[in-house]
Amino acid sequence: MLAALIIVAAVANLNLSVANVALPDIGKAFDASQTELNLVAVGYSLGLAASVLYLGALGDRYGRKLMVVLGMAITIPASIIAGTAGSVDILFLARLLGGLAAGMAFPTTLALITALWSGAARTRAIALWSAIGGAISALGPMISGGLLEHFEWGSCFIVTVPLAVIALIMALKLIPSHVHETTDPVDNLGGMLSILMVAALVLGINFAAVPGAGAVAIGLLVVAGAAVAGFAIRQRRVKEPLYDLHVAARPTFWVAALAGVIVFGSLMGAAFIGQQFLQNVLDYSTFDAGVAILPAAVLMIFVAPRSAKLVEARGARFTLLFGYVFILLAFLVMLIVWSESSPYWHIGLAYGLIGIGIGLAGTPASRSLTGSVPVSRAGMASATADLQRDLGGAIMQSLLGAVLTAGYAKSISSQIAAAPNADKITDATESELQKSFASAADTASQYPQYQDQIIAGAREAFLKGDDWAYFAGIVAVLIGAVVIWRFFPRLKREKELLAEYAAEGGAEDDVQAASA
Repeated sequence: MLAALIIVAAVANLNLSVANVALPDIGKAFDASQTELNLVAVGYSLGLAASVLYLGALGDRYGRKLMVVLGMAITIPASIIAGTAGSVDILFLARLLGGLAAGMAFPTTLALITALWSGAARTRAIALWSAIGGAISALGPMISGGLLEHFEWGSCFIVTVPLAVIALIMALKLIPSHVHETTDPVDNLGGMLSILMVAALVLGINFAAVPGAGAVAIGLLVVAGAAVAGFAIRQRRVKEPLYDLHVAARPTFWVAALAGVIVFGSLMGAAFIGQQFLQNVLDYSTFDAGVAILPAAVLMIFVAPRSAKLVEARGARFTLLFGYVFILLAFLVMLIVWSESSPYWHIGLAYGLIGIGIGLAGTPASRSLTGSVPVSRAGMASATADLQRDLGGAIMQSLLGAVLTAGYAKSISSQIAAAPNADKITDATESELQKSFASAADTASQYPQYQDQIIAGAREAFLKGDDWAYFAGIVAVLIGAVVIWRFFPRLKREKELLAEYAAEGGAEDDVQAASA
């Protein structure tokens, strides 16, 4: 059963990361802007993050196995559509659909682990789930890179289809139909508001750096703010809330949720920017760029079981902060050490550090959530654990992508203004150069006499933009560390709180059993 749940989660984790290596090829195929590439990269995590709370609640009520099976069944055509898309818009929509399908299946995997195991066995199961999922996400670029050496970019999305078929068969045969589910009605209005607030927030961040799209970005962020307010009011007033704000206010819950957003977002954001850096600046092949992230996957798998032991011995607070130290060091290496002349050990060092950080911090971030809620509301905890990954990935990729876009465009603009023949560069050409590195490379091929200068300028601009992005990542990690240090309970108090929450959940389950 655990293998089946991990493979279902693996489908979602693989789909989250396969696009990153293909972004330069997708940019060339569709002459896509950096913002369009950002949306393709973030589309899957956007669909998953926006739907995960609502679909997790539906699984709690109507059957977790049903949601897993539906999710895997929809994943198959979504992946095929993405792999054969004829435009960047269709590709984005297919990624969004795939994310919605994952929103059905992914939260259910952790909910079932929470319902089927308890105590130290649950911590070990979560460590395996977290480590293997994170490692597969990290291996996604390597798989994509190998495919792109021989096939077109669409192969990166179709490669997940066989694994989804295996996951679907295993889910049908091995996952129990009903385990500790609730009979409470689902707050459908709250679910719709949760989708609106996440989608508007992520899209607003993506459009914030787009020239001329300021009004759109502000409008989306205003909608997101209104949806957050409406969601909070609704959850406080409705008899059976979709998201129990009383539980969410527990320090072992909300601090762990925020910590996980930054932890998993850092991995996805670093992979998103790093893959483009390796191909655009260092001229790595797609396969070499994918293999470059391998230290993150290996060290993540190696460290995660030890993280489970560390959580039991020293507590979630210590383990989270210990993991944050390595994530911070990884971003510092990317900011200070990475350059256009970096040897591979610079790259491997940064990815290795971030793998250790995720391996350490991923388990306590998820385990604290599941330990803070009754088993009958496991969907809320598992949805939040998935939201950590997906909202974290969507926000960090969007944030780092927006900062990269702004830094890249500003550098290109400055270079053009300083060029001796600036008056001969048309507005249309300048716009093409500012769109993305892929667009600049395409423009360079049209002017062979200036090709070397244009490519060199685009590389310089990309380096400027990714420095901005890594600095933003450092700020996010420092903010998360301060919140954990200040608000997460120390070991003795953490054990007291988790015992109190477990007793409360046991009483609730006894009442539900008697009622049944």
